[in-house]
Amino acid sequence: MEYTKTFNELKSIFTIEKKEILIPGSDIKISNIGFLSDPPLNEFSNRNDTLISENHSFSYPVFIPRNPESNKVILLLHGLNERSWIKYLVWAYYLAEQTDSYVILFPISFHINRSPASWKDPRAMINSMKERQSALGEVSMLSFANVALSNRLTEDPMRFFNSGYQTVSDIVKLLSSLRNGEHPVIPGRSKVNIFAYSIGAFLAEILMMGNPENLFSESKLFIFCGGSVFSNMQGSSKLIMDSRAFDRVYSYYLNDFEKTITGKSPLTDFLCSSQIGMAFRSMIDLGRFKLFRENILKRLRDQIHSITLAKDSVIPSKGVLATLNNFKKKNIAEVWDFPYSYSHENPFPIFDSPLSLKVDSCFDNVFSSASALLI
Repeated sequence: MEYTKTFNELKSIFTIEKKEILIPGSDIKISNIGFLSDPPLNEFSNRNDTLISENHSFSYPVFIPRNPESNKVILLLHGLNERSWIKYLVWAYYLAEQTDSYVILFPISFHINRSPASWKDPRAMINSMKERQSALGEVSMLSFANVALSNRLTEDPMRFFNSGYQTVSDIVKLLSSLRNGEHPVIPGRSKVNIFAYSIGAFLAEILMMGNPENLFSESKLFIFCGGSVFSNMQGSSKLIMDSRAFDRVYSYYLNDFEKTITGKSPLTDFLCSSQIGMAFRSMIDLGRFKLFRENILKRLRDQIHSITLAKDSVIPSKGVLATLNNFKKKNIAEVWDFPYSYSHENPFPIFDSPLSLKVDSCFDNVFSSASALLI
């Protein structure tokens, strides 16, 4: 595939507001499907967040393969603080084309179109930046792109867990509708695999380990630029969150989180008694519930593969290898590098130069590997 050309073509035609989008010169099309998220329990939400209507009623894109009778589905999970699907359109298109699968682009709670439009508006966010700088002084990595998330996580680091919990609940609801033959465009009883990137990989690993309602027993998971426990991530970035927010979240989950889940409450019961709650806790740090995590990953090692990048500074490859490659018979993760300037947030930059050919080639290598697993 000519990645750069296809990226620009899909960017020019995509809108989440249109119910169906035809892709010129292709038998693949895009349907935007409406979704209603069930309100979370009070113990799993910030009261102010329940007022954000965009998070409860939204649409998500589905790439429909050339064969509408296909019984294969790929759930594509994105990165932290994403406000647009643009980066992922060509990823989904390639996977749909090469695997003949329906590809669901499902937004994490309070991300993409599940958040107010103001959160991605530079002019609207400039005052928030000034207020944050006035309150905290100079903050490393603060930008208009990350100030909304930075403020939210600094104020309440439990939002990191709450967002994940609501997203898991939504995905269970979505995949249950698939299993029951109730989805408006995807055939019932389809097999679901996962392609997960960045924090989406963290979420996907927890889903695979927790396996709610046995929805993922046969699923395969391809991870790109992710896979490590939380403590080995470095989330401070102008496109993700600033340094004060990351320090606050890191300190909370490494030092305080376990202390908050003592006693009796629905939150404590979920985190201590459910498989998926324990999976979340075990993915915070390498030493936390190590045997629990490694025993499950060992069982899943033939279902998971990860490609991490040598120059990734947000989710460094060292942390991914430490999390996933502890099995003598088979390593789950491998480290790649690209012959051009890239970053975790932008592994496939758009160049208006001969460098675009190198990007096209590297994209093809990654996604052909993903397709081979997820086919």
